[in-house]
Amino acid sequence: MSSRLACAALACGLLWLGASPGAAQPAVQQILVLQSFARGNLTLDHFTGNFRVDLDQIAGRPVNVVQLVVGPTGFVGAAEQAVVDYIRSTFAGQPRPDLIVTVGGPAAVFGRKYRQQLFPEAPILFASVDERYLRSAPLGENETAVAVINDFPRLVDDILHVLPETRHVFMVLGSGSLGKFWRPELEREFQRFRGRLTFIWSDELSLAEIVRRCANLPAHAAIFYLSFNSDSQGGAYADERVMADLRATANAPLFAGINVFLGSGVVGGTMMSIDALSRSSAEVAVRLLNGESPSRVRVPPQPTGPPIFDWRELQRWGIGESRLPAGSVVRYRAPSPWQQYRFTVLGVLAALVVQSLLIGGLLFERRARQRAEIESRKNLALAADASRRQTMSALTSSIGHELGQPLTAILHNVEALQILVSANRATSDDMGEIVADIQAEIVQATQIIDRHRTMLRSHQLEKKPVDLHAVIKASLALVAHDMRARHIEATAHMSSDPCVIVGDPVLLQQVLVNLVVNAMDAMAETPPARRRLTIRSEVRAADVEVSVRDTGTGLPTHINGKLFAPFVTTKTHGLGIGLTIVRTIVDAHGGTIEAHNNPDGGATFAVTFRCNGTSG
Repeated sequence: MSSRLACAALACGLLWLGASPGAAQPAVQQILVLQSFARGNLTLDHFTGNFRVDLDQIAGRPVNVVQLVVGPTGFVGAAEQAVVDYIRSTFAGQPRPDLIVTVGGPAAVFGRKYRQQLFPEAPILFASVDERYLRSAPLGENETAVAVINDFPRLVDDILHVLPETRHVFMVLGSGSLGKFWRPELEREFQRFRGRLTFIWSDELSLAEIVRRCANLPAHAAIFYLSFNSDSQGGAYADERVMADLRATANAPLFAGINVFLGSGVVGGTMMSIDALSRSSAEVAVRLLNGESPSRVRVPPQPTGPPIFDWRELQRWGIGESRLPAGSVVRYRAPSPWQQYRFTVLGVLAALVVQSLLIGGLLFERRARQRAEIESRKNLALAADASRRQTMSALTSSIGHELGQPLTAILHNVEALQILVSANRATSDDMGEIVADIQAEIVQATQIIDRHRTMLRSHQLEKKPVDLHAVIKASLALVAHDMRARHIEATAHMSSDPCVIVGDPVLLQQVLVNLVVNAMDAMAETPPARRRLTIRSEVRAADVEVSVRDTGTGLPTHINGKLFAPFVTTKTHGLGIGLTIVRTIVDAHGGTIEAHNNPDGGATFAVTFRCNGTSG
């Protein structure tokens, strides 16, 4: 006996051990379930699972179920007689079954054929079987059935109803016993569609060929899935596997007539309810176990239910619900936004009401804050102008000194020209040279005046590409005379990599002049020999840092963290707004500023800006 048969025997033995009654316990009734196919047939697997659950609920007492897989040609390759002998040996020395239940058409055929060799005294229930399997002979005295009427032509009508242009129907029914039984039956019943539809049969194809054909069906085609079990090469496949492959590759919609297939890629159609069938079968089984005669238990065959469709597949294939047959049921419909998010929406609405009340209460405060911010910005602009003017007032002497040099040179050149003219010794070359010198000195004086005028003029932020190194040089030129007057040695270390930033050159110059003037003021008590000011630029990949280092007294500890706050100053006569203005200008340019004391004395202020590019 093969390994599969041995496994079945072991399973039965375990069932018997679990079901053997103790000496003091009442006998547990036995049911022998003959299954048509092994696991994988979605219809029969679903029926059997539901049947056992319904049986326990309806019986209200323990019922032992022994389940074996049989078929018209036996199982595991064994001859049918060997299967009969095996079933009888399974119950040797044990109580005989109180009821035999066959599941599916092949098992019903097997049960009828070997009824007398098995347990003729036990009633038999043909369950989950199409009535076509039982038409060869009427039910006997000890037989009853819970059969079904599968109306497959009606399912074809459903296909034509939702897809009226359909011209081809691909029939998926496998090559096993089901395929051999159903193909001639369906060919006869589908005669009324002759001339309108072409049916393509798959019972002589392998699964790979079926999947390939379904992926390349002609236009206006549909797929009718009956069942599978095995293909032409003898390979056994589960329904779920076959349907998953078809859904992934097929170029036509898939229809089926059993409700357990819904949700597996089937569009839908008129369907048989396996849940109702298993419930009816369990009710009949309990009546037989309770001693009712099978001849008195006659249940009409169960008809198909209403058409049922999968909303997701309707959307996939573009089938509108208006095209569905009357009375159709649509399942798996996506919930509406209100159904899906109603609690969220209600919560948001409640939050909005509360927020609206809070916002309404804060409107007046917000308006007052806006007015205060506007006033603050105006005051800050005035403070910036005041700070700039104060700085320029301190540089007044440097203006006179710087202008004195070109004006003196102009005067000397004019006097020289007069002497040459009076002595009648002025040549054209001499006169041209003197005039050129006068022009150069005038240009220099004009640049000095323009530079200081720009610093004095009221100014609004105007960003444009600026060469930061040029700004540093212009700032040092403004304070050069004052540094010489204070005996301060200034050194500038410019990076060899030029840097362009986006900013306002006037305000950037104000930042650097302010920092340099503060550094000079900080060295007022430093001996002249040690008064050194260093400006350094360091261009990095994404930014540039400009630092101003002095050798003064450093920053007092009591202003740590408050250095850039308004009205905080280290100067006796300072306003305390210079560094606040500097910080505001730096922030407006997207930069940062920090300050720290140097280990060897003095302080360093470092300003960092993002680079915008380099100038050649």
